[in-house]
Amino acid sequence: MNDFKPRIIAFCCANCASSAANVAEGMKKALPDNVKIIQVPCTGRIEILHLLKPFEEGADGVYVAGCQEDSCQYINGIAKAAKRVAHVQKMLEELDIEPDRIHLFHLSAGQGQEYVEAAYEMVDKIKALGPFLPA
Repeated sequence: MNDFKPRIIAFCCANCASSAANVAEGMKKALPDNVKIIQVPCTGRIEILHLLKPFEEGADGVYVAGCQEDSCQYINGIAKAAKRVAHVQKMLEELDIEPDRIHLFHLSAGQGQEYVEAAYEMVDKIKALGPFLPA
């Protein structure tokens, strides 16, 4: 299991998360190479099907990186994303799949270190769970 390298998909907002990514880049901090970033205009635009599709396509984990609740450029986008992530967690649990395979991170524009830490946290969490093996 030590050589397991999980495939992780990250949906990142074009505002705070992307700004945090730029800060991380300036700090010479890199994401793990097994995390694929999908940039979205706002995490509120992510639908439940978008969150489930990576699992269907073989991902081991999914996370959403968006704004702090009080700094969402689109007012309530991150709140919508939080509800959808929670809904998918419940769906996974009902299917006897670990709900921790999906997570939401709140970031502000200057949090480059936290942006990278979120990715590594997710990699570690999914490594501990093991490969996603749908029934």
